Amino acid sequence: MIADAGLQLAYLTGVAKLAERHRGGAGVILKFDHVRPPRAGAFQPLRWMDVTPEFLDRALRAMQRWGYEFVSIDDVCKRTQHPASSRRFVCLTFDGAYRDFATYAYPILSKHRVPFTLYVPTGFVDGIGEAWWLALEEVVARHSRIGLMIDESERHFAADSADGKYQVYVLIYDWLRTLPPAALSAAIGDLCRRYGVDLKKISQGVSLSWADLTRIARDDRATIASATVHYNAVARANDAEALREMTMGKSVLETALGIESRHFAFPFGDRQSFGARDVALARRAGYASAVSTRSGVVMANGKSDLHSLPRIAWDGRRKSLALLRAFLSGIGLPKQRDESRVPKPEDRSATSKR
Repeated sequence: MIADAGLQLAYLTGVAKLAERHRGGAGVILKFDHVRPPRAGAFQPLRWMDVTPEFLDRALRAMQRWGYEFVSIDDVCKRTQHPASSRRFVCLTFDGAYRDFATYAYPILSKHRVPFTLYVPTGFVDGIGEAWWLALEEVVARHSRIGLMIDESERHFAADSADGKYQVYVLIYDWLRTLPPAALSAAIGDLCRRYGVDLKKISQGVSLSWADLTRIARDDRATIASATVHYNAVARANDAEALREMTMGKSVLETALGIESRHFAFPFGDRQSFGARDVALARRAGYASAVSTRSGVVMANGKSDLHSLPRIAWDGRRKSLALLRAFLSGIGLPKQRDESRVPKPEDRSATSKR
């Protein structure tokens, strides 16, 4: 990846704008997770998922000033099939259907009158999802020594410093990501029981309610889309389980909200969480599109696979509009970067001053 300083220079010198003609494609899909004020606490391994309301507002103003056209995911699908317009587009997407969306993101989107897509893991709205990544954060934050069974072996980890906690979190997070859904549920359940963390309470406090979603779905600028039921990586499930998660998520949304749910987001969306089989299953489930977190721009003339669309997952620790402009141009985007991974310690130091 080109250093952030180089990308900001590319913006200041006009190189990013020139590069857009050759590398910018037809437009980009931006991915956000949480939109909320900064939280207190030194140990926040998922801080990169947090965008402040102030930054979102500034970013929307800037993209309007730069001449980008805000479009819905339906329009993205149409534009990929035709020659690129002289005016590039931005499609705004929000993953997780987190509760803070209604409090902080939605009022800003409404103020700017821009379309957006909200990808909903319906199990969390129904109170049956397990936010294991948040429960793991709570376990590591509370304890200085962590023990658990990994591959049938009892392992112990020291987490008695900020760096130690971070490293333990990354190690366990990465291991959990390799497990099939049932094994992941059993592993995080065991860990929470060992360390007195209420997985159910944490998970039930995460999502928007059906009342929230009903209100948002009435907005003509809103597209309510699916992200499966339980938000597990579909690549770790067998064919029947993966297809069931895709079709049930779609069916639950359509029944509860009285809408047609035509679009899908692969949970986590990186190269370890879905593959060619899952792209085929998304088509079979009847979705018009499926988005990933693999970095890239959306191409015109049918060159982008509608069921494996790239997105730019915005790292909330980055506050620079110059960096945003550079990324939108298509420069500095490595091929198939795994944006959903937990950044490693070296990433923390590189981004702490942004």
